[in-house]
Amino acid sequence: MENTVNILAAEFNQKAQHIENIISLIDEGNTMPFIARYRKEMHGAMDDQLLREIYDRLQYLRNLQKRREEIISSIETQGKLTQELSKSVESSKTLAELEDIYRPFKQKRRTRATIARERGLEPLAALFFEQSLRVGSLDEHAKAYLDPEKGLETIEDVLGGANDIIAEDISDNADIRKRLRELFARLAVLRVSASSDEDSVYRLYYDFKEPVAKLQSHRILAINRGEAEGFLKTAVEIDPVEAMAVIRRQVVKPESISTAFVISAAEDAYSRLIFPSVEREIRNELTDKASEQAIKMFGANLKPLLMQPPLKNNVIMGFDPAYRTGCKIAVVDETGKVLETSVVYPTPPASKTLEAKNILTRMINTHKVTAIAIGNGTASKESEIFISDMLRELPHVSYMIVNEAGASVYSASKLAAEEFPDFDVSLRSAVSIARRLQDPLAELVKIDPKSIGVGQYQHDMPQARLDETLAAVVEDCVNAVGVDLNTASPSLLARVSGLSNTTAKNIVIYREENGAFTSRKTLLKVPKIGPKAFQQCAGFLRVPESKSYLDNTGVHPESYGAAEKILEICGYSLKELSKDTAAELSERAKELTLERVSEYSGAGIPTVEDIIKELIKPGRDPRDELPPPILRRDLLDIKDLSSGMELQGTVRNVIDFGVFVDIGVHQDGLVHISQICDRYIKHPGEVLKVGDLVNVLVLETDPDKKRISLSIKQAGKKSVDTK
Repeated sequence: MENTVNILAAEFNQKAQHIENIISLIDEGNTMPFIARYRKEMHGAMDDQLLREIYDRLQYLRNLQKRREEIISSIETQGKLTQELSKSVESSKTLAELEDIYRPFKQKRRTRATIARERGLEPLAALFFEQSLRVGSLDEHAKAYLDPEKGLETIEDVLGGANDIIAEDISDNADIRKRLRELFARLAVLRVSASSDEDSVYRLYYDFKEPVAKLQSHRILAINRGEAEGFLKTAVEIDPVEAMAVIRRQVVKPESISTAFVISAAEDAYSRLIFPSVEREIRNELTDKASEQAIKMFGANLKPLLMQPPLKNNVIMGFDPAYRTGCKIAVVDETGKVLETSVVYPTPPASKTLEAKNILTRMINTHKVTAIAIGNGTASKESEIFISDMLRELPHVSYMIVNEAGASVYSASKLAAEEFPDFDVSLRSAVSIARRLQDPLAELVKIDPKSIGVGQYQHDMPQARLDETLAAVVEDCVNAVGVDLNTASPSLLARVSGLSNTTAKNIVIYREENGAFTSRKTLLKVPKIGPKAFQQCAGFLRVPESKSYLDNTGVHPESYGAAEKILEICGYSLKELSKDTAAELSERAKELTLERVSEYSGAGIPTVEDIIKELIKPGRDPRDELPPPILRRDLLDIKDLSSGMELQGTVRNVIDFGVFVDIGVHQDGLVHISQICDRYIKHPGEVLKVGDLVNVLVLETDPDKKRISLSIKQAGKKSVDTK
C-alpha cells in the first residue's frame, strides 16, 4: 500500500497522509459523497470530482498489482521465473508493459513458429540469432535438420522454420515493443480515405491525415463511427525505415554469416507480426483516450443540467408536441401533483387551432398556470409559434423550451407505470416535461443518464464505464442538493449516499404506513437501514417537520454536539436560533476566530465552516444561488436574425469544438471554440458549462441548413470571465 500511496500523492500533488486516509475510507465502505462532505479534515477538503479521479486511479493500480502477481505466478509455475524477470514485472508501470513482458510465456495458439519448434528447429534458430558464426554457410548448418518425416524436405523448409522462430522471438521482445510503441506515439500518422464515392456526413474525412499525437477526441470518435458504418477506411502509417532502425539496434550484430538472415527475419517480424499488432494497439489507445474524454465531457455536461435552478412555487403546464396524434398536455401544481391532462390539436385546420387555444386558456386560468414547458421534439417549432401567439392574451404566463431527451424512455418504463398507472404513455411524457422545468433534478434522476443526451457519441462508449461515471455525477448532484425525506420519490432516495433501490422503497413504505418522518433517528426503524447505512445517508436527508433545527440542515448527526458547542461559544443556543439570529452567527465566529471555535467544538475548521453555513440557512439549496431559467413570451425565427445582432442565451451543450447556445430560436446556435474568449483555451469546458447564461453576437445564419454561427467574445467581455 505504501508504494500506491506515494504514487497517488505524486500524481495528484497531494499529501501522502491524505491519500492514505482516502484509501482507508474507501476500503471501509464509505461513499464518495460522504467522504467529500463529512471527512474533509482527513483529505484536505478535496472535492468529489478529485476524489473520484483518485479512486479510479487507485483501482487501476490495484488491478495492475493483481496482474503482476498473476503473471509472476504463471511464469513461476512454468519454471522460467528469474530474478531479472521478476524485477521487470514489478517495475512495470502500465498493463501494456506487463502484457509485453508476459507475451513470450503465454499459451499460444499454433503458429508458424510453434510448428517450427515442434519440428526441432529451435537450436538452429538460436544459433543463427546469436550471430556468432563467422565462417561457412547457413545451408551447411541447415542440412543437419533435414527430415522429410517432419516436413523438412528442403533447405528452404529448414531456413523458413528458423526464420519463423526468430521473427516470433523478435515480435515477443518486450523492450522492442515498448520502443516501437513510443515511436508510433511520436511519429505515426492516421490516414483516412473514403470507402466509396457515396456522399455522407463523414465527407470531411474522405481525404484526411493527421499525426496520432495530435488527433482530437471528437475526430477519433467520428472516424471510428464512419469506419464502422462503412464510409471510411483507415490506416496507421509510419516510416518503415525508422521502425526497422529500432529493431535492428536491438537484435542485429554485424560481421556474422547469419546477420543478413536475422535482418530478413526482423523485417518479416515487423511487417507480419509487430506492425499489425501495434497498429491495433494504437487505434485502441486512441479510442480509449477519446472515449475517456467523451465520458468526462458527458459528466461535465450532465452535472449542470441536473443542477439547473428549479422553478419553485409555480403551477406548470407540460406541453408534449406532436402532429397527427395531438399535443399531450399536463398541468402540475407546486408540488408536482398532476391537476389535469388533455390532448389538443393546435396545427391547422383553424377550427382545431381555435379549440386548442380555448382548452389551454381554460386550463391556464382554472389552475393559475404561470409557466409552460414545451418539449423540444417533433412539432416543437409549430407548438412554440402557437404558444407564443396565445400568450399575447395571457400576460402573466411565460414559456420555456425543455429538453425532452429520455422522456419517452421514462414514459414507457416500469417506474412511470407504477407512478401513473391510469395515464397512457404520451400523457406521462407531458407530466415529465412539466416537472423538468419545476425541479429538473427530481425528475431527471428517474431516467437512465445515457438517455438524457448531453454529449457526443454516447452510444459508442464503453457502456459500463459510461454508466459508472454518469451514475456518480447523479449521486454527487443529489447529495449536494439534499433530499426531503418526507416527499422524495424512491428514484431520488435511491441516489442518496448509502441508500439502494431496496432501502429507498423501504423508506417510502415506512412513510406510507407510519406517516411523515419526525426526525432523522427514525430512519433506523426502516428495514435494512443499519448504523453504517444511517451514517452514510443521514446528513443528506432533510426533515423539515422535525422538532430539531439540525434535522433540516446538512449538519451530520455525528456533529450535532459540535454544532451546539459552536452556538454556545458564539452566545446562542438551538432553542433561540432563528433566521435572524443565525445571520449574525458567521460574524461572531470570525470575531472569535475559527481556530478558537474549532478547538472549543472539537470539530475541524472545514467542518466548522460547513456547520455555520447550514445553521445560517437550514434546508439551503445550492441551486438557488444560480441564475434562474430564462422564460420567454415571444418567439424569434432564424429568418429574424441578422449579422451583428446581440442576444442573451443559455448554453445547452458543451462539446470538444465549441458550445451550442439556445437564443430563443428553434435551432441552437454554435459558438466555435475560437469565438468563446480572447485567450487560448484547449477545451470549451474550461470556461463554460451547460446552463450558463451568455451574451452572444450573431455572426452568420444559414436558414436552409438551419445553422446559426455565434460569437461570445465579440459580444462583450461580460459574457465569459477570461482572467
